Amino acid sequence: MTPKQRIEAVYRGCTPDQVPFMLDLSHWFYHKNRLPWDLSRSYDKPEYELIDYHKRQGVGFYMPNLGSFYTVSDPEDVVTTVTKSEDGRTITWSHQTPGGTIRRSRVWEEATYAWGVSEWGVKSEEDLKILADALERRTFSPLWDRYEDWVDAVGDMGVVYVGIGYSGMGQLLNYWLGVEGVMYAAMDWPETMRDTVDRINASNLNCIDMLVDSPVEFVVMGDNFSSDVQPPHFFKQWSADYYREAIRRLHKAGKFVAVHIDGKLKGALQMIRDVGADCADAVTPRPMGDLSPQQCRNEAGDEFILSGGVSPNLWLPDSDLELFKQAALEWIALKDRGPRLIANAGDQVPPLADEDRIAIYRDLVDEHGY
Repeated sequence: MTPKQRIEAVYRGCTPDQVPFMLDLSHWFYHKNRLPWDLSRSYDKPEYELIDYHKRQGVGFYMPNLGSFYTVSDPEDVVTTVTKSEDGRTITWSHQTPGGTIRRSRVWEEATYAWGVSEWGVKSEEDLKILADALERRTFSPLWDRYEDWVDAVGDMGVVYVGIGYSGMGQLLNYWLGVEGVMYAAMDWPETMRDTVDRINASNLNCIDMLVDSPVEFVVMGDNFSSDVQPPHFFKQWSADYYREAIRRLHKAGKFVAVHIDGKLKGALQMIRDVGADCADAVTPRPMGDLSPQQCRNEAGDEFILSGGVSPNLWLPDSDLELFKQAALEWIALKDRGPRLIANAGDQVPPLADEDRIAIYRDLVDEHGY
């Protein structure tokens, strides 16, 4: 079977000839080759260099990180802008509405090759209302020709996940308020928080409906879930209904849904499984995660796809290679519990990772994954 056929088989509840192997190499690849990692733009064509690297290394592909498969438009009375500082090291996003303007910024951090938050955009209850007004009336237009170009470029080497961005709560946690800000706002402005989250989620469902009538096969959702940030009771209060409805609509149209869980796993795997998702993406076991591979399977059950496996710190050259191999083998061994398994990284392969470990993991899957 090809990597694509193996991934598809796992999602369809069939048994592939071996455990599928795929990695998100984008962040590592950009850093290694000193390529731009620019959040102010997206790719309108496939990333051929990255895809070709996957093919040369025999690594399945799935995550077009900066791929753009639809456009987002504002109503006439809302103006959204994205600007960069003169030195290119700060990006600022702003929404101007009849009720006021909010803006947020991120700054380039060379050491991590990433964009850190330098300014949260919501500082008052009025700002929260402005955000809801800016995002609830968005419209979405498909660019499926771009999606087909990516699918053609990847070919039999994998699949193409299409992301829909954050839920309402995910927007607040990751873009506009941060974790601490959300906790205070939920206590101080509960009605406005509820209204804002619901209005953003209603808009997101319009994007879901666009995907329902699309050629897209695999949809990835998620708020960078971590059960210490969004434990099950918090998720139930703020986001579970939205996820359940979005997944119901996508399943009715024959789509598969993965949800990105890149933090603490205890409680998170079960809560995401219970809203109907097919797969937990980016699963990070110990040592950086809080569960062993077997404990991940125990919590998830045997029918929920686990995609992940090797903690980011174990990819680094100063980490013992034998520990890396042991972690990979423990993950691959979950095949004995059933075929709902994908060998992947715990989130992305990190910058500065030992390149040899990509091939080592691939070879371990080839040898032990049947």
